[in-house]
Amino acid sequence: MKTTKWLSITLAAALNVGGWLATPSLAADGVAPVTPHGRIAQRLAEKLNLTADQKAQIKAVLSGEKDTLMPLLGQLHDARKGLRAAIHASDANETAVRAAAAKVAAVEGDLAVERMKIYGKIAPILTDEQRRQIADFEQRADNFVDGALGRIGERLGD
Repeated sequence: MKTTKWLSITLAAALNVGGWLATPSLAADGVAPVTPHGRIAQRLAEKLNLTADQKAQIKAVLSGEKDTLMPLLGQLHDARKGLRAAIHASDANETAVRAAAAKVAAVEGDLAVERMKIYGKIAPILTDEQRRQIADFEQRADNFVDGALGRIGERLGD
């Protein structure tokens, strides 16, 4: 059961980022993915029973978005580092932390819009059943996180 929960969370994260679906096409071409994200994408492709044609189409969509996604992901990383620095600064204050958090939020907003655009291009490639499976994976991930937050709250209250 734990494996299913972690797989669901990982799947949701992979779908949110979007870029990890490109790797399954490498596996279809006989090239074994060597990154953890590649293995996750391969498992996702297997769970969804993606065809070779679907994998190729998804890879094409993601390759076309690479020039937009990569700078945004870099900006998000930089913004999160800035937030961490603001929190850990010896002269940390609420104003600086809120400003740094606002930068993170702005980049996350930009990424959310890009994810929406990518999903709009990928969803038609998928069957109704595959889209339903994705919704189920996401729901299970949400349920897992809700349960985890409840357990954390209980432990903090002890």
